[in-house]
Amino acid sequence: MIQPTPIQPHGAPPPHAHYVPAISHAGLVFTSGQLPRLPDGTHTADRSFEEQVRLTLDNLDRVLTLAGTSRNRVLHVTAFLVGIDHWEAFNPIYAEYFGDWRPTRTVVPVPALHFGYLVEIEAIAAAG
Repeated sequence: MIQPTPIQPHGAPPPHAHYVPAISHAGLVFTSGQLPRLPDGTHTADRSFEEQVRLTLDNLDRVLTLAGTSRNRVLHVTAFLVGIDHWEAFNPIYAEYFGDWRPTRTVVPVPALHFGYLVEIEAIAAAG
């Protein structure tokens, strides 16, 4: 039986709780929700929604790369947005990040996120 492999990438924001940034198992990489923190863990909740989305996608990219995969191997994305009114601003940034690649996606409007952030994104990608 193949055991799951926790991914503890260096250069990504450190976890603040009991979890790892990603786990690889059976040819897939599952990421934890990424927030718009800087790689040293500095919080950025005071920045604009658009900047938070870009920082969050940068963190997702960093975790995927360090797990041995990439954004063009992402199969599914779940994005949590504070307030439905951010949907319009989210779509063009998300489309720019993925380019021609279109993974399946779920966007979940939520009333609040930890640390006052406006976006959190998790993904499932094919390994390798």
